[in-house]
Amino acid sequence: MRRRWWLVLFLGFLVVVGGLVFAAGQHPTLMYYRSLFWSRIYYRLRPPEAQVFLPQSTPVPVRPTAVTTPTPSPTASPVAEPQPTATAPAAGTTTPPTSTPTPTATPLALPPRFELWMPRHEYQKWNNCGPATLSMALAFWGWSGNQDVVARWTKPNPRDKNVSPEDLARFVRTRVPGLRLLWRPAGTLTLLKALIAGGFPVMVEKGFYAPRVEGWMGHYLLLYGYDDERGVFLSMDSYLGPAREVPYERLEQRWRDFNYIFLVVYPKDQEAQVLQILGPLVDETTAWQQALARAQEEIPALTGADGFFARFNLGEALVYLGRYDEAARAFDEAFRYYAGLPLEERPWRVMWYRDAPFIAYYHAGRYEDVIRLADTTLAAMSEPVLEEAFYWRGMAKAALGQEDRARRDFRKALALNPLFDAARQALNQEG
Repeated sequence: MRRRWWLVLFLGFLVVVGGLVFAAGQHPTLMYYRSLFWSRIYYRLRPPEAQVFLPQSTPVPVRPTAVTTPTPSPTASPVAEPQPTATAPAAGTTTPPTSTPTPTATPLALPPRFELWMPRHEYQKWNNCGPATLSMALAFWGWSGNQDVVARWTKPNPRDKNVSPEDLARFVRTRVPGLRLLWRPAGTLTLLKALIAGGFPVMVEKGFYAPRVEGWMGHYLLLYGYDDERGVFLSMDSYLGPAREVPYERLEQRWRDFNYIFLVVYPKDQEAQVLQILGPLVDETTAWQQALARAQEEIPALTGADGFFARFNLGEALVYLGRYDEAARAFDEAFRYYAGLPLEERPWRVMWYRDAPFIAYYHAGRYEDVIRLADTTLAAMSEPVLEEAFYWRGMAKAALGQEDRARRDFRKALALNPLFDAARQALNQEG
């Protein structure tokens, strides 16, 4: 009788746990805590900072194939407003940047202190700093939506870890009539202040160490003011809260983690003013050339994780300039440097946000390295939900003639993000 009682209790426990697991799959808050609980167990058993990718393969001749081979997609230079579409294509699906006429920046006399009025702050939901920060930037210009609207088109999978600058730019182009978003690398503190003083809040993508979360991660921040005397920017932080002060030096250090990328939203009728402030950085090629030069300058001067990011930035700039063999060698050096860092200094989430190494190795014909890098990246995730890793692994397998395995990866990428058009095109090509 006693044994039957314990059996009833055990079955009841399983029912409750099963109900919670199901509810967690439906409710964002429960989903967050389930993910947090599982990740802590997973990372204790399999420390992600101990997972290291070391490049080994040599280039393989490209197999003739009709499969689309996308390259990075920086924001196009300002052009006529496209018509809205119902499907957001995946990041990294257009051709390398092409040169456009380069405006000359007009020197601006910047006030020592300036602050824009921000209509509202929005705390982010789970993995939602990109949509939440863009929502606040759009609200400055009168947009009435919120982060849920942005997330619906930029990360249909709520567990998705990353929304790229191009994902955000595409949302504005296709879903927000009258506004535009332009993003570039190689920003400077002076440029950020010039945009703010010109009346334009500006987003930056940066490294972040969050309270109660282990290790480095990526984060978007909206800057709307600055004070030279105190050496701080004023920011709307979707994680930490409104009106947060960020010291210039601290921002610049963590901004390096993402190649000094900035994003500015503006109305179409104020485009000329934005272009005047940006000057040479309006041209994509020029911007990436400046990013390349800065990385080359920083590499010999930096150590630790900063030294890794400088090397990573070099490879990324070379990818966006279409110099894939050089980029692959730069990433070889970056990953070897990473392996030499102490475990506690390794920014092990870096591949969640930046897929340039996949692109470099793929276009250099180093398909085995693409596969191994994807395997290492996914193995270091408690939830292997990075659709870009599955996509590029599928591309490499397709190039090696492994059609069945490639199709499985493309299907997985589409299951994670049904709006991932590059994966859909690749799957259609494989048949």
